[in-house]
Amino acid sequence: MVYLSLILMLILILVAAEIFTNALEHLGEKLKISEGVTGSIFAAIGTALPESSIPLIAILGTHQQNQNNVHDVGMGAILGAPLMLSTLAFAIMALSVLKKRGLYGPINPEKKGTLRDFNYFLFAYFFAAGALFIPHENFIIRMAIGLIMVLIYFAYILETVKASKNLVTEGHQTKADRSLLIAKIGMKNNLISIFLQVLVGLIVLFLGAKGFIRYVDEISIQLGIPVIILSILIIPIATELPEKINSVFWIRRGKDTMAVGNISGAMVFQGTLLPALGIVLTPWEPKTEVWTVIIFTMLSATWIRWTISKTSLKVWHLMMCAIPYLFYLTITLI
Repeated sequence: MVYLSLILMLILILVAAEIFTNALEHLGEKLKISEGVTGSIFAAIGTALPESSIPLIAILGTHQQNQNNVHDVGMGAILGAPLMLSTLAFAIMALSVLKKRGLYGPINPEKKGTLRDFNYFLFAYFFAAGALFIPHENFIIRMAIGLIMVLIYFAYILETVKASKNLVTEGHQTKADRSLLIAKIGMKNNLISIFLQVLVGLIVLFLGAKGFIRYVDEISIQLGIPVIILSILIIPIATELPEKINSVFWIRRGKDTMAVGNISGAMVFQGTLLPALGIVLTPWEPKTEVWTVIIFTMLSATWIRWTISKTSLKVWHLMMCAIPYLFYLTITLI
């Protein structure tokens, strides 16, 4: 029964992703913004909000009697999300077009915007790793690092939006190739209807993700998975991966910039604001599990960034991102 409920929640998430992506395409077209802004900011933040609440609730809802476990859940959820996004999410997205494009088929996101996403992520993640060596008692230093990471994200938003005008001129404007879903029930295709559909998509997405987390949690308890492993492996898969179905939808329709940007933009969001929270409000200690996550995440992100800067991105390049995740899984579970 639990497994059937899990499947039903996944179906609900798939429906929500379709509603959400359809609305975002029309929103981007109405606002005359680039695909980079639509994918890397709008879609990334929108789909990241439900799962971002997990470490937030875990950290701020700490009770003295289970403080260590709660901090493990918070740190695991914060660090596990970029790991899953930079590895498994990209690999699955590439796998979804393997049959159509072939192993050496091109994946063509807008290059400058994609490099910007990875540059900001790697820069911010460096600060997050460095903060592990700052004792929790040095609160002022930790606060300063947290503030820097928040400012990094706002600088990223400003630069991405600033680049939008030129990208639109170069032909990278967001275009909706399907009718607005809510318009099919008689509503007009205007900003009010679009925002209403975005809201409906987010609500359904949140409900589906919440149910998905609940049943994954029940299954993980049955299997006897430790808290830190649960938070690093299970929570990100339950909260991040289903919502990145948006990228699968987009890349299968040839919208590579929005598909890649949805993941890389979420990496910037999850690699700046949430670690800032962890640095300030948790011990943020250099445990073995933490270092392992950071190393494999940076390896995968660096691989994609290097590939894009040196050559054209191929399907097999992104499928290779699954290897660091599999190595991490092997090391963790053995």
